[in-house]
Amino acid sequence: MGPSCAAGGTTVLELRGELDILAVSVLSDQLDDLTGVQGSDLLLDVRAVTFIDCAGLSLLSRARYRTRQRGGRLRLTGVTHGGSVARLLRMTGLDGTFEIVSDGDAAGEPAAPAGSAEVTDGAGTAVA
Repeated sequence: MGPSCAAGGTTVLELRGELDILAVSVLSDQLDDLTGVQGSDLLLDVRAVTFIDCAGLSLLSRARYRTRQRGGRLRLTGVTHGGSVARLLRMTGLDGTFEIVSDGDAAGEPAAPAGSAEVTDGAGTAVA
């Protein structure tokens, strides 16, 4: 689950399940580590996110801000038209704020997979 980044490459982090306050509490440190690097190129794959609320949106916005402050780049992929991430971005007017790439565009990039970030609660339900 620990991210790895090739020199000069793109770090890909796949987010899965529910991106809510519980997931944010688990993921924020990992994203802070990834976005704290000068000039990082981070691709967040949100295709497997089944639910996102304001806490999840805040996490994405913070990651975007931290990356840009350090001269880096943060992109989202897997933002499907009917998906929860696309819907929330549209509802909040932030769909033009994030750089969103199609799966085809993202696939052509050299990438160092950071793995999958999935968190389960006590009942085994995926929450992140």
